[in-house]
This record gives sequence, C-alpha cells and structure tokens, in this order.
Amino acid sequence: MTIKSSVEKEKNEVELIVEIESEELNTAVNKAYIKNRNRIAVPGFRKGKAPRKMIERLYGAEIFHSDALDDLIPDALRFVMKETELDVVGYPKVSDVDIKENNASAEITFIVALRPEVLLGEYKGLTAPKPTIEIPDSEIDAEIASIRARNARIEKTDRPAGDGDIAVIDFEGFVDGVAFEGGKGENYELELGSGQFIPGFEDKVVGMTTGEERDLDLVFPENYKEDLAGKAVVFKVKLNEVKEKILPELDDDFAMDVSEFDTLEEYKTDIRDNLLKTRQRDADETFESILMEQITDSMEADIPEAMIDEQFEHSMNTLSRQISAYGMQPAQYMRMMGVTPEEFKERMRGNCETQVKTALALEKIAQLEGIEVTEEEIAEEYDEASKRLNTELEKLKESVTDKDVIRDLKLRKAAKLVVENAVVGEYKADEPKEKSAKKPAAKKPVAKKPAAEKAKASAKKAAPKETKPEEEA
Repeated sequence: MTIKSSVEKEKNEVELIVEIESEELNTAVNKAYIKNRNRIAVPGFRKGKAPRKMIERLYGAEIFHSDALDDLIPDALRFVMKETELDVVGYPKVSDVDIKENNASAEITFIVALRPEVLLGEYKGLTAPKPTIEIPDSEIDAEIASIRARNARIEKTDRPAGDGDIAVIDFEGFVDGVAFEGGKGENYELELGSGQFIPGFEDKVVGMTTGEERDLDLVFPENYKEDLAGKAVVFKVKLNEVKEKILPELDDDFAMDVSEFDTLEEYKTDIRDNLLKTRQRDADETFESILMEQITDSMEADIPEAMIDEQFEHSMNTLSRQISAYGMQPAQYMRMMGVTPEEFKERMRGNCETQVKTALALEKIAQLEGIEVTEEEIAEEYDEASKRLNTELEKLKESVTDKDVIRDLKLRKAAKLVVENAVVGEYKADEPKEKSAKKPAAKKPVAKKPAAEKAKASAKKAAPKETKPEEEA
C-alpha cells in the first residue's frame, strides 16, 4: 500500500488516495473467492469446485470485489493512520473506489476529518447570573400534599362524582357520527381534574351519578393531531363507579409511615433540604452552562461535520437505549413530543454541535492550563462509576478505557476552573441569540394508563439536551 495523494479540503478535512498493489488486491480477491465459491453455481461444476477465473468470466470480474474491499478498506485505513499520524476525529468516509482492469491495482479515496485548531477568547473572570435559592413554605406544603395524595385510601362512594374523585367510565368518541380510532375505553379510571382528557371532558363528568349516561359535546384543540384538530366530537359516557380519596391525617404518624423520621417537622425539614440541594444543583449547572456559552461564542474553530455526525449518532444511540427501556421506539417518542422527524433531527444536531464545541473548548483550556490527572483519580473514577452503574469493575474497564477516563476528568477540571474564576452577576450578550420556539405537543383525547404515564415521564427525561462533557464518557 502507498499513499498516492493527500489534499486538504475545507473545514479541516483531508482527501487521501491509497493505492493497493496488484498482489495485495489479488490476495483479498482470492480470499473472497474461497469464502463464496460454495454458494455460486457454475454449469458443469459441483458447487465449490469451479475455478475462480471461470466464475469471473461467467459473472463478471467484480463479483468478488465487494467482499475483498471489506478486508482492504479497514487495512487501508489503519495504514493511513500509521503513516500519517493524523489526529483524526469522527468516522472516515470512503468517497470513491477504483479497481483497475484485471485487478492490476486499486485506489481507495478516503475523506478524513481532523481535530480543529481552537482559538479561545477569555475564559477566566467571566460574569453570569446565579439566583439565590429560597424554598417558601408553600412549596413544602405542596410537596406534602402530593405525598398525602399518593398515600390516600381509595374508597367507593355513592355520591355524585366530584373534582379529585376517580370516575370509572365507559366512553366512545364520535366525529360526524363516526367512531374514531383511539377514542374508546371501558372501565377507564379517570381522575377528575387531572387534565388527562381534552379540555371540557372532565368538567362534564363532574356531577354524574353511578349508572348515569351522558353525551359530552366537545371540540378537539387546534394543536391536536391533524385528522381531528379543531373538529367537534361527541363522547358517549357511562359512569360505572365513583371512588374517592381519603387523605391520611397530617401528623407525626403520617411522617413515620412515609419516611424514616419520627416527627412531621423533621420530615418537612428533610424535604426542604432536598429541594434546596436540587435547586442549587440546577442553579450551578445553569451558571456553568451560561459561562460555557460565552466561551464557545467567542471561540474560533473550523469544526468538521464528521465530529457533529459522530456526536449525533452517539446521542441517538443513547436516546434509543433509554426510551427502549420503556417499550418505546424513536418514532413514538417524536409523536409524543409533538415534533416531526425533521424538527427532531434539527434540534438534536443543534445540541450535538453545542456539545462538540464545549468539549473542544474545555480540551483547549485543559491544555493551556496544564491540567493533569493522577493515577489515584483514575482509580477513584472507575470505582465510583462501577458503584453508580452497578457493574463489576473489570467489566467496566472492558468498555471504558483509561484514555476515556483521563479525558473526562480533564474536561471536568477545566469546567471547574472556569466556574471558580467566574463572577456572579448580570451578563448581557452583545447580540442576544434567537431562541427557537418549541411547537406545543398535541394533547391526547384519552390519557395513558398509569404505567404509560411513567414511561412518558421517563422518556421526557431522556429528551435530547445539552450533555455535559463528563456525561459523555
């Protein structure tokens, strides 16, 4: 193998042409022949006995080229990496393959992306807003109320259905007198006032008595799915049963039932402390995010598309694994979020570009500041990750290399350096960025069952976001 040419392209890309000599090419072609000869029928020969030249005359010389290239391309790529010592990022692409007549030689053209040179502006002494965190008593009361509701007893009642009750209903929806798909349910447990159904549905069930039937005249919201948006609908509803929630008394016994604390006051203090920690963590993350946005806005780097493509593929794989745990596919998730595949991809790519820029900026800061990582820090990181992921240490090391851990730790240290040298205050960008308006998600005519609601909530947590560098490794 030889590198025939190397041409620099735009955005830190290089076009490399690798020439494969005849002997090496024929070795790969012969290997492909041996692999496939038992599957090729040639008149006058038993399968597997026809000579290679006979098969090539009958089916064309290129019959074995595809399998031969499967071996040659990875070898050629490794050769390029060794000979050039290029700092390649992303996935190299094969843009052309030219196999000469009679397998005299072959030329494989690669497009490889190189790590861009990064020029930073100021990264110390930056200013960003950071709110003072306070937890009012009303939030503690709301949290307690939610916990009481989750621990309420459910009892059947003969009175008319009221707000907060669970109405067990049969229903079916009709548009222009025709039932529509997904608009029917039997013995469905609907919590009145929860907003699970389209506007007006639950309000019209309030006051119904057990055994009563009603026709509910409603209109689908304008942001509903296209075939039903804005259309008049009639839901035929029968109330089978009314269940009411009996809340537990708010006293020390309640605290002991739902927590490890002996008194209600101790329990409330713990709730306040946890809310404070959560809010403080969110505030710290937002503060850091604003600082990193300032750094990447002033940064100069010609980022190749291959880096963003690689991050996009990684993010999509991560998202798919997360939502598949809840029995969902990406297409279902997009419908739930109320976005088209095109909108979703555009949003994801925007986040991926931000992640790539942030990582490049932090890598440059780590380099400029001479940030290093000790063996003890590496071992501690492996140990913490093993416990967090509930994975054996040796198995973890099979999938995560020391190089990954060192990079991760350096990025974290660089981010910490930026934060520690920042000033809390008001930050105003010279030219505020336009924020893309999010399309409102379509409201469902029928709520999901509780298990599906959990899946939906968990899937939202898996929504694409600007991942911090330490989360990537």
